[in-house]
Amino acid sequence: MSVRVQAWGIIAAVLADTDPAGAAVRQRLSNSLDENPGVPERALLEYLLETRRSDANTVETLETARQMRLTPPTLPPQFAEQVDAIRSISRISALLENQMLMTAFQPIYGLEGKTVVGAEALSRFVSDDGAAAELWFAEAAAVGLGANLEFSALGSAAVAARDLPENLYVSLNISPTSCMDPRLPELFDHIELPINRVVLELTEDIPEEEYLQFISAINPLREKGLRIAVDDTHTGAGALSRMIHLRPDFLKVGRNVIGDVDTDGLQRALAACLVDFTDQIGTTMVAEGIETVGELKVLTELGITAGQGYLLGRPSVRPQDWANWNTRLDADGLDRHLAGQRESRGRHGKETSRSDSP
Repeated sequence: MSVRVQAWGIIAAVLADTDPAGAAVRQRLSNSLDENPGVPERALLEYLLETRRSDANTVETLETARQMRLTPPTLPPQFAEQVDAIRSISRISALLENQMLMTAFQPIYGLEGKTVVGAEALSRFVSDDGAAAELWFAEAAAVGLGANLEFSALGSAAVAARDLPENLYVSLNISPTSCMDPRLPELFDHIELPINRVVLELTEDIPEEEYLQFISAINPLREKGLRIAVDDTHTGAGALSRMIHLRPDFLKVGRNVIGDVDTDGLQRALAACLVDFTDQIGTTMVAEGIETVGELKVLTELGITAGQGYLLGRPSVRPQDWANWNTRLDADGLDRHLAGQRESRGRHGKETSRSDSP
């Protein structure tokens, strides 16, 4: 349902009320409509903002008020959810219209060859540090604009990928639902990024009732060279059985599998089991969230094919950072570098302590 249709529905319901106590409210809304002919959503927002300011006797600016819950006490409570939806749709629509998306890339290393083999594209929003990216996508999905935002992010990433080395694959995050959208095959007709360099990384599990539809949609693209990746969020017996049938090109495992793998025997055993499983089904295993040199060394010894994490490289929106990824991975060198940083910080702390002493 469009913003305009929802706005007219709320306005009609408010104006249809016959309670004398709400006469002033209805008159304010009517005046707002007269001032904004043909644009009911703007009239509704301005009416709500004015009502909020009047009731609270405050002087918030329009931008501040837009961040508040725009549900004045005089608005019938059954419409509060619709008002919030209008506010969210307006925010997401403005984001899409103004192309307020950037792409950061994080390097993915081949642990055996110790070189960068791919990069994961991560959405960043203008004037946002990236921490709220998931909230933006969740809000968009809640008001029916999730796929629109995902495809905008995919397009942004494809454009940014022109500055990546051509030998790297590019991992793009996408929901299974958007994989079934007819815009997906059309996307590859309009971007310069070759389909055989693209890995679609599924952000959610595939719903049971949509599994066959998903396979039908994705298989023709896989035949053209597209690859897919799934994560280890769903590791039950049913999910593993599904994986045998799906045969993803990549299985990405996170901190719940690799955390403390160098010091915890059970974690190491779990990682080893998954290495054996992925070898058996012909899937490349990628360790996400590598944070220590100890973890990196053990994961390499276990035969995990690829890895990424803050130890190896943080996400960056700067092409000059991407160009520096041609440096060969040196675990011992990383260890010495980190040890030097720790020693430097410790020495700096002692000097500060001495200078502050009487």
